[in-house]
Amino acid sequence: MSDIRLYMFSCGTLKTVTASIKMNQGNDPYEIPVPWFLITHPKGNIVIDGGNAAEVAEDMRAHWGAVCDVYLPVMTREEACLPQLQKLGIDPASVRYVLQSHLHLDHTGAIGRFPNATHLVQRAEYEYAYTPDWFAAGGYIRKDFDKPGLKWQFLNGTADDFYDLYGDGVIRTVFTPGHAPGHQSFLVTLPKTGPMLLTVDAAYTTDHWDEKALPGFLASTVDTVRSVQKLRTLAEKTGATVVTGHDPIAWPSFKHAPGYYD
Repeated sequence: MSDIRLYMFSCGTLKTVTASIKMNQGNDPYEIPVPWFLITHPKGNIVIDGGNAAEVAEDMRAHWGAVCDVYLPVMTREEACLPQLQKLGIDPASVRYVLQSHLHLDHTGAIGRFPNATHLVQRAEYEYAYTPDWFAAGGYIRKDFDKPGLKWQFLNGTADDFYDLYGDGVIRTVFTPGHAPGHQSFLVTLPKTGPMLLTVDAAYTTDHWDEKALPGFLASTVDTVRSVQKLRTLAEKTGATVVTGHDPIAWPSFKHAPGYYD
């Protein structure tokens, strides 16, 4: 499969309360999707994040521990990253890059699953994941990313902003700290569909995008707000379709695999 395409997947949902997603907005039940993405490309396929680790479907509490009391995963074995790609006919050996928006536990499902992959992440995020502050420690499951034999490539914040993965304008990283110290979003420009801006957790929902709410979890309020402003400017400049990170209302409106954008 050599055409440039964007596939959207979800590895189930997380059950939580509204305040966990929209700061100070109550404790009503709130269920969010856990998206991840595949981009097929003639130079090598790319997975973005991969959702929850497959081990979550086997024994969530053994893998995540007390986090399950706040974010309860609803996920089957078939919804893990590898089974979904295999169902689509994607050979794991064809994945050249795994791009990490950040290293929170619901975004590390692809790490170490692809034998030929380079794992690209912001250096600030990688370093923070090993030494997180106390309030953020539960969001990082070290066994997901601390694995032997992984090949890493590090980006360095604004110095490497808008890094063009293949040098052809198809996939660019956008440094968007705030939710996590080394968070990055992705601008994907497709031959027919045009630009699509994957905000990931820089904007959980359209409420964050529209500056009506702060996310329920963040490392820096100021950086979070400024990263959204940066992305809004980028979307206006490029005319990109905006894909927010965990939006239960917006997510169903997109094509999901095996459908795709090209």
